[in-house]
Amino acid sequence: MAAAVIRRPSIEPFTPLRKKALPAGRPREWYVTHNRRLKAMRLAIALLDSGVYIPSKATNATIRTTAERIGIRPPSDVTCRLVRTFIRHNL
Repeated sequence: MAAAVIRRPSIEPFTPLRKKALPAGRPREWYVTHNRRLKAMRLAIALLDSGVYIPSKATNATIRTTAERIGIRPPSDVTCRLVRTFIRHNL
């Protein structure tokens, strides 16, 4: 029989993980794509948390408003398209 585990919420505030340097020697396009994916992932998570579960509801304006709300620079059209792709595939 499985025992139920009750977790207590942490008293300490959330602390982000320490950032590691990206690997050197890759082509510039790799870094651009990598950073675009990270930004799109952050935006997709924020949209899902705010109740936007359907890609058609995630318009460019909605995505850019969310970016402003969470404190990141407005995304490009390519990044907005990638956010909708992440939402479509449920991250």
